[in-house]
Amino acid sequence: MAISFDKAFGLYANGLVLRSKRAEVIASNIANADTPGYKAKGMDFQKALAQASQKQSMGMTRTNEKHFDVRMELNNGVEYRVPNQPDTGDGNTVDVQVERNLYLENSLEYQTSFQFLNGSIKGLKKAITGGQ
Repeated sequence: MAISFDKAFGLYANGLVLRSKRAEVIASNIANADTPGYKAKGMDFQKALAQASQKQSMGMTRTNEKHFDVRMELNNGVEYRVPNQPDTGDGNTVDVQVERNLYLENSLEYQTSFQFLNGSIKGLKKAITGGQ
């Protein structure tokens, strides 16, 4: 009987990819905090995870490395964030304290997802080796 890694790992693997993407978006906001006219971006993680879940169940595969992987190119929930602070005059909507808090929260959630994935891998290893 074959083990399906998609079923065994669930959405943990997709969650790690999405959390990594969210960290990139937040880091980009922090890096551009002083850039005039820069608009802060955010990522709706739940929406992106739901999209990833639907794509996983559709069973689409790439048959050639030159084909686009449409499963990961559909927006990933990245959108402009509604600013929490009034315009400072330069058009920049980044609030550095908010971004730092979001980055820390995302980092903790990434570590949690990683620990769950690691536990799933250990469980599979135990099932394969017979608990040795």
